[in-house]
Parts: sequence; C-alpha cells; structure tokens
Amino acid sequence: MSSAPTYKRVLLKLSGEGLMGPKAYGLDDATLGRIAADIKAVVAAGVQVCVVIGAGNIFRGVSGAASGMNRASADYMGMLATVINCLAMQSALERLGCAARVLSAIPMDTVCEPYIRPKAVAHLEKGRVVIFAGGTGNPFFTTDTAAALRAVEMECDVVLKATQVDGVYTADPKRDKTATRYDSLSYQEVLTKDLKVMDAAAIALARENKLPILVFAMQETGAFAKALSGQGRFTVVKEE
Repeated sequence: MSSAPTYKRVLLKLSGEGLMGPKAYGLDDATLGRIAADIKAVVAAGVQVCVVIGAGNIFRGVSGAASGMNRASADYMGMLATVINCLAMQSALERLGCAARVLSAIPMDTVCEPYIRPKAVAHLEKGRVVIFAGGTGNPFFTTDTAAALRAVEMECDVVLKATQVDGVYTADPKRDKTATRYDSLSYQEVLTKDLKVMDAAAIALARENKLPILVFAMQETGAFAKALSGQGRFTVVKEE
C-alpha cells in the first residue's frame, strides 16, 4: 500500500458477479487471483479483513422465486452457492500464502467452520482473513444485509462494497451518460433517493450502528488498498 491505511478492521463485500471476470457464469481464476492478491496486500499492511461474497454468478434466490420456486427454498440455495464462492476465495488466498478461514452461518462442519463470533475475532487477531459464508443463515435477507450484520458484530471500522463502477451515481452510468457521481451521501439520502447502494435493511443497520460504507470499483489491481488509504474515486455513505 502506498500510504498508511485509515482503518484497522474492515469488511469487504464482493458480488458473485464480480468473480466472473469476462465469463457469463461461474468463476474466473484470473479474477479470483487478482482480488486475492489485493486482499493479501491489505492484510500485509496490518489491516484485519473480513469478506462477504454474494452468489449471483451461480444462483440468486430472488430469481429462483420469480420463476415459481418457493422463496425460502430459493434463498437457501443462494446461501449454499455463497459457500462455493467463499471456498474458492479461501483457496485463492492460501495459494498466495495468505491464511484464510471460511465461517458459515449454515453449519457444515466437513466443509468449513460454523460461524461463532469469538472464533471469528480470534482468527482476525491472528492475521487471518475471515470469509463469511451462508449469508445471515435466514431466507429473505440478502448478502448486503449479511455484510452489514457481520461488520457490526466484528466491530469493523467500515464496509467496503466493491462494484462495477467507482462509486454511487444518480443513475446507472453505463446506461445514462448524464449520470453524476456522489462523493458522499448520508444514510437518509440513500434511502430517500432509492439509490442502489445496498438494500434498505443493510443501510438501516449501518445507520443505527454508525457504520460507514465505502463504495468503489475493484476492477483495477490495488483498488482495495487505494480506497482504504483514501485514494482513488469512491463514494462514502455515513452520518450527516
């Protein structure tokens, strides 16, 4: 990292789609490796890192429900899909010599550790990356909400949400060339303007616990470290 990080303990929220790279589905090894290297660099700088990963590259519960599947069953399928992504990220990190542990909200002892808060904290304090799988363990909640929940439980300083664009815009900049980027927003502005930062439950949880959310693009190598050091382009959601 080019300068000292601002935060001691952070949670990185990755979308499943962000792991696809140029593919239309599944996981791209090169993309996984690049993100893992970025995470390793941040850990090497002394930052404790938690990770939550979505599953849109494999299965999305809402889409399953829309096609006629029972919503609870579809959401559980999505939670299981997050475990695949989390195990892939753990493997990518460990190939680089960066210790990582997957903790799942849905117990599956032969695959990964169950989520127990003190155990997760102990892993962080030993310099390991902690990857939270299985969402919150409950249907009807997204991985955005899981990210906010785990960040609060872990007493993280900030949630960093990696997206395809460098912050929050007034509209989708890929579709609307007149869209402008916000440098900062309040939680209330995100809710009132219905900006697609994270879902309403995640924003409400962050606001209640005064947890800042930093939205940035992670396509470039080193973007995670730059954002933590206050460099690059991003949007910060925080108290007014």
